[in-house]
Amino acid sequence: MAQVEATTERVVAADPETVFDTLADYSGPRAKLMPEQFSEFEVREGGDGEGTLVHWKLQATKKRVRDCLLEVTEPTDGELVEKDRNSSMVTVWHVTPAGEGRARVVVTTTWQGAGGIGGFFEKTFAPKGLARIYDALLANLAAEVEK
Repeated sequence: MAQVEATTERVVAADPETVFDTLADYSGPRAKLMPEQFSEFEVREGGDGEGTLVHWKLQATKKRVRDCLLEVTEPTDGELVEKDRNSSMVTVWHVTPAGEGRARVVVTTTWQGAGGIGGFFEKTFAPKGLARIYDALLANLAAEVEK
């Protein structure tokens, strides 16, 4: 099994603290940022950053749905980590300054992929699909914080 990684980023016209707080507020704006590929969004514990336990289903392809139960941590300033209890999937959000009143948001998701030919196709195509999903989420984030 090989590690699979998908990364996307966007510069948002809002200060980094506002951007980070919006991403980390699972009980508030985060739910409405999620594009159509996410369903059954539910905060099970906490709701704001560190200590949150959140559930959703991710429809990665027509046939592939991941049932995710994510533990949220904030290991460093500007870093939000979502670790899935149901798989090896980990998503890391980094929010850093990108000039006055702007923030760079980089989201990276990694997981242990399948072996063999299936793993080859997963490693080849899954990152592009997941990047499109996170591009949509980042566009929704920008629309929310740039108001």
